[in-house]
Amino acid sequence: MAHAHRVVVLALDGVYPFELGMPSRILGAAEGLYEVLTCSVDSLPVRTAADFTIAVEHGPEALAGADTVVVAPFAPAGAFLPDLPDLPAPIADALGRIRPGTRLVSICTAAFVLAAAGLLDGRPATTHWQAADRFRALFPEVDLNPDVLFVDDGDVLTSAGAASGVDVFLHLLRKDHGSEVANRAARRCVVPPWREGGQAQYIEAPVPKAPHDGTAATRRWVLAHLHEPLALADLAGHARMSLRTFARRFTDEVGMSPGRWITQQRLARARHLLESSDLPVDEIAGEVGFATGTSLRQHLHAAIGVSPLAYRRTFRAKVREVEPA
Repeated sequence: MAHAHRVVVLALDGVYPFELGMPSRILGAAEGLYEVLTCSVDSLPVRTAADFTIAVEHGPEALAGADTVVVAPFAPAGAFLPDLPDLPAPIADALGRIRPGTRLVSICTAAFVLAAAGLLDGRPATTHWQAADRFRALFPEVDLNPDVLFVDDGDVLTSAGAASGVDVFLHLLRKDHGSEVANRAARRCVVPPWREGGQAQYIEAPVPKAPHDGTAATRRWVLAHLHEPLALADLAGHARMSLRTFARRFTDEVGMSPGRWITQQRLARARHLLESSDLPVDEIAGEVGFATGTSLRQHLHAAIGVSPLAYRRTFRAKVREVEPA
C-alpha cells in the first residue's frame, strides 16, 4: 500500500480550536489514507482563541515533508481579523520551508496568511464574508469571491468561515479518492457530504418573518422529484406562495435563485451517478432531470470545465482503487 498522504496543519498564536481539529477529524475518517500532523512556528505550545493552550508535537520543520499544508485561522490578541499587510518573520520563515508544489489550504481568515505571503496573487480565493472588505483593501491583487463556501484553484484551496472547513476537506476527499470515500467520511462525522448554496445564506440581513417554515419543505420535495420538469410555478404552488413571494424567500434563505439551485442539485446528483454507477450519460441525464445528455454535458462543462466521460474517468477509477477487492 502506498504511504499515506501527509497533511501538516500550522497552528498560529490565537488559533481557533474548532477549525484546528477539522483536518484530523474529517480526513482521519478516511482511515489510513491521510497522516495528519500539527506544528507551530517555533515548536512551543500555542495559545488558542479559547481559554487554554495546546502543546503540539512538531515544529516548523514538519512543513518541509508535507504533501498538503493547512493553515488554521487565528485571532491575534483577541481580534477577529489578522491584520497582516506584512507577514511576521516567524510565520514567513515557517512557510518558507514548504516545498514547491505542495498543496495549500486555508480555513476562514487564514487566507490572510496566504495572501500576505504572496501565495494568492492573481488567484481566485475566498474568506469569511465579514472579512471581505478588509481583505480586499489589503490584497487587491487577489480575486476574492466572498459568496462561496470554498474555492479550489488546483494546488491552493481557500475556505470561508468556520464550518466551511468541513466542506473543503470533504471536497478534498472527493477530489483525491472519489465520492464513496467522501460520503463514508461524512456519515462517520454526521455531516452532509455537501451543503447547498454559498455564504450568502449566512450573511446577516433582515428577512421577513414567515408564518410557516419558509421554503425548506419545498426544497426537500424538489430533491425527491429532480427527474421531473420543475417550473417555478410548481415550486411556488407546493409552498403555497405567490411566484414573487416564493422567489424572494427562496433567495433569502438559500442565497441563489430557485433555478440555479435546482441546476446545482441536478449536477450534484449526476456527479454521484457518474462516480458510483455505469449508467450511460443520456440515462443519467434523464435520472436527474436534464432534458438530454447534451444538456447535461453543457451544464457540467460550464460548472467544472470537463465532460461527463472525463469526470467519470477521473473519479470512477479512483473509487475502484480504494474499494476492497
